Amino acid sequence: MAPSCYARAVVVTFVRDGRVRVTAGLVEHWLESGRLELPLPASGRTAERWQRLAQLAEEDIAAARIAEAHVDAGAILNELGGKPPQAGQLWGVWVAESADAVLRASRIAGDEYVLNGIKVWCSGAGFCTHALVTAVLDDDKRGLFAVTVTDPIVKPLPSTWWNPGMAGSDTRSVQFSNVHAIAVGEPDAYPNRPGFWHAAIGVAACWLGGARRVADPLYRCAGSQSADAYALAHLGAVDAALAAGEAVLASAAERIDGDPFDRSGTAQLLARRARAIVEHAVDEAITRTGRALGPGPLCEDGRHAQRVADLTIYIRQSHAERDLAELGRLAGQHHCGPRRRAKAPEPRPCR
Repeated sequence: MAPSCYARAVVVTFVRDGRVRVTAGLVEHWLESGRLELPLPASGRTAERWQRLAQLAEEDIAAARIAEAHVDAGAILNELGGKPPQAGQLWGVWVAESADAVLRASRIAGDEYVLNGIKVWCSGAGFCTHALVTAVLDDDKRGLFAVTVTDPIVKPLPSTWWNPGMAGSDTRSVQFSNVHAIAVGEPDAYPNRPGFWHAAIGVAACWLGGARRVADPLYRCAGSQSADAYALAHLGAVDAALAAGEAVLASAAERIDGDPFDRSGTAQLLARRARAIVEHAVDEAITRTGRALGPGPLCEDGRHAQRVADLTIYIRQSHAERDLAELGRLAGQHHCGPRRRAKAPEPRPCR
């Protein structure tokens, strides 16, 4: 490695490690203070759950991303009949898949398995104590497993994260070597349950909290005597988008609490619609705050710059136009479904 490249790598590593320590410390504080003891989704208090996740993201986006995974793990274990998290444990949910890095599970007896291979995109790799991980079974189905990740045979690999955004999340690949694991639920149960879509909206709640905080400088500017018409117009657009995000989360929470087992079959539609609306609010907050205020806050306010960087990466958990295409498919099916046609005096085919 050339000296200049080596020096750059040293600086990046130093900064990244510092961000990881800050994130881990803040999440530990939230855990110890009880702030991660949230109502379960679809329990009648879903709106409160999402509001509290959004509040965490307003404080720190990277830490909220870790916190969201921890509380999601608790909800998954509850829904699939697993043992709930214990005091002092911090859980990750490591379910990303890659054709180039495969984690495989081999049964020992009953619900006990051993895991071998590499899992990619593991957030909190260096400071989570436990994780729910997906792994490929002998019949090529995917199972979900509870794992203690503090054992030395669970080895986080060196970080390849260069972007300052979400650097504090300590997202790395993790190598598993004959790691003992307990199956949670039946094979393929993890993505095929109502809670999968409830959790997807929980992520959007974190996005929304981050967007509100990113827009703070624009709100302050618009409230000053010196605000011009352009700044006010930008804030009007941002405020409307944020309000739409808040409204769609409130509506989705009410519908989920009224249909906790998704008997209507609309949970995925609700989730994709909510995420699309919140993603638009995030885009508006980042873009319009920058256009209205110029480079000043991004260059001179380190906390604002970090929030923008974090949120820019976090929102890419969305699959952009692919998610919109799937939303369009679901919306079309719902619009032209049997109940819709039954209400119409002269049904017309979908075009």
